[in-house]
Amino acid sequence: MNFAKPEYFVNRELSWVDFDDRVLEEARDKSNPLLERVRFLGITQSNLDEFFMVRVASLRKMQAVAYSKPDAAGLPPTEQLAALSAKIHPLVEKQYSTWTRSLLPQLEKAGINLLDYAQLSKKQLSFCGQYFHQVLYPVLTPLAVDASRPFPFIGNNTLNLALRLVKADTTEKKDRRFAMVQVPNVFPRVVTLPGENQFILLEDVIKPFIDELFTGFKVKEVQAFRVIRDMDFDVAEEDASDLMKEIVHQLAMREHTKVMRLELAAETSKTLRKRLVKALAVHEADVYDIKGPIDLTVLSKLVKAVKNHTELLYKPFKAYTQPALQQPDLFAAIRQQDLFLHHPYDSFDPVVQLIKQAANDPDTLAIKMTLYRVSSDSPIIQYLGVAAQNGKQVTVLVELKARFDEENNVHWATELEKKGCHVIYGLVGLKTHCKLLLIVRRESDGIRRYMHMATGNYNDVTARLYTDMGLFTADPKIGVDASNIFNMLSGFSEPDHFSELNIAPLTLRKFLNDRFDDEITNAQAGKPAHIRMKMNSLSDKQMIEKIYAAAAAGVKIDLIIRGICCLKVGMPGISENVTVHSIVGRFLEHSRIYYFYAGGEEKLYLSSADLMNRNISRRVELLFPILQPDIKAQIVQIYKLMWQDNLKTRVLQADGSYQKVDRRGLTPLDAQAHFVASATAAQKKPAITEKPLDHFVPMQKPWSPVDDD
Repeated sequence: MNFAKPEYFVNRELSWVDFDDRVLEEARDKSNPLLERVRFLGITQSNLDEFFMVRVASLRKMQAVAYSKPDAAGLPPTEQLAALSAKIHPLVEKQYSTWTRSLLPQLEKAGINLLDYAQLSKKQLSFCGQYFHQVLYPVLTPLAVDASRPFPFIGNNTLNLALRLVKADTTEKKDRRFAMVQVPNVFPRVVTLPGENQFILLEDVIKPFIDELFTGFKVKEVQAFRVIRDMDFDVAEEDASDLMKEIVHQLAMREHTKVMRLELAAETSKTLRKRLVKALAVHEADVYDIKGPIDLTVLSKLVKAVKNHTELLYKPFKAYTQPALQQPDLFAAIRQQDLFLHHPYDSFDPVVQLIKQAANDPDTLAIKMTLYRVSSDSPIIQYLGVAAQNGKQVTVLVELKARFDEENNVHWATELEKKGCHVIYGLVGLKTHCKLLLIVRRESDGIRRYMHMATGNYNDVTARLYTDMGLFTADPKIGVDASNIFNMLSGFSEPDHFSELNIAPLTLRKFLNDRFDDEITNAQAGKPAHIRMKMNSLSDKQMIEKIYAAAAAGVKIDLIIRGICCLKVGMPGISENVTVHSIVGRFLEHSRIYYFYAGGEEKLYLSSADLMNRNISRRVELLFPILQPDIKAQIVQIYKLMWQDNLKTRVLQADGSYQKVDRRGLTPLDAQAHFVASATAAQKKPAITEKPLDHFVPMQKPWSPVDDD
């Protein structure tokens, strides 16, 4: 059967917009705490900004060179752009109606006010006048545009004010002038006013006084606008003798790329609008008339500025550290058994502490590690430096091409080299996205390897906000595989075999295909066959075809996919056995799980890879097995609980829409809240050796504490 027909696939970009709409639903969900709803609305904006910087930018480049090859769904770039415009404009309208009709009035009822200048009290007006004249005025720079002063460069994601002016002493209509003022980003955009939880946006403080920057002229109009530019770049590594220098060069060039999106106030006059569109050379389809504050990411700053309203936030919780990882000698704990971590419910601290212990351990000989994204003040970087200074052989692969973290990673690579670490930048043409830590120790019975493998980054900040899974192990076979992987990354080694681990792009695709084939064989033989997978995105055409083939053969397939899903469900004879859930809630679902029933053997793997072509074919990714029976059972139980979620789950329908679960007759269940409750309850128990989530605490009622992306 031919499973490659375009009508069997959903366009990747349109599927992403559907995901952002699911995030927007959380902002509209009245069961979420009010300030968390405001935060969700801000997240939809940051998501959309990155989408334009990368995905729309890519399509515009294709359009510019007349590239017309269609995607798996049969849409060429020009048609994709048209479809996106038709879908995103209503999404933006929905964002702002959510803000103006729902969230803003409810904030006002709670005594939290984001005010317009016209709404200010006398005391607040006096404050704004002083703030403008004493703080803002010396920093603001008026930029006139005329024959001798060309239209200035507008930086990506900067807020600006566009003005129409006329000479104060003339009545001639022809004597029109145009100017701009950038709203300085060195000051908080949310300005705290006198009075509890009273705020105003920075641009609304500037506008009433802006004529003082143009003495002798009369301001006819002043409107805010913002541009999003093409912020993606491809480094020609084969032509770059020094990858770091090339990255730094590209970062400097990136700010001057083409405009992908223009947001301007909806009340902007036709004259001013036309001037901006022409000067910025933006496609009309990418112009967005905004009915509210431009750039809703400001809402996260508003949430942080609010005081004395913890009841409007998710209830905080403390991550759990299982007893086995509370002892001072983590090597001894890992030698005894594999140890599993489920973040953010389990603390990320043991990962950091293991590196710290290795750095100061006289028996540690070497530390090898991959770093894709780390926090801006990473303790891991600090301890790797200590290890090198203590004479350990420290090898760190820093992925310089991690999108939007390039500058941060260049900085950390430089710092690590200064401290004596050997820093490598991965393989030519491939991003290194795997999450792997290898520690080599000299022990009484010989050399032993300790590993940590994970689905998420070595980032102590996002480990509190993303759901991820990690494994500590000292398994000898995995240790040999880990050494071979680092030899491949740092040298010219080309291993043709791995005992337990699988790596993209070398073995991962074939390994997964083989597991699918095993399930197909069992289904065709009349045996039970079941595949469960969880990932961020599913877009790889070949893997989707394999899923269709398995489903058509009778394999039951359950998928939890947070974001992009290019697969269709419910197609007769093709995908009737496929069910897709998407969970959008308090934490960003980020873990990747691959489960195969395998005739009752139940083979289970965790991975850094989504089923996207980039992950399987163009990145170094890691897929690792869960071999210890109790941990395997624990992860299977976690998956089952997520599958039973009926509060934050949306189910993909045959028409491509996502619908919430019909909860009639069901006990309400928010899986993320359940895991939080379990972690909290485990901390109240006396110290015992059981895993933190082996036994779940039954929910007494729906409970949905705090979020962040």
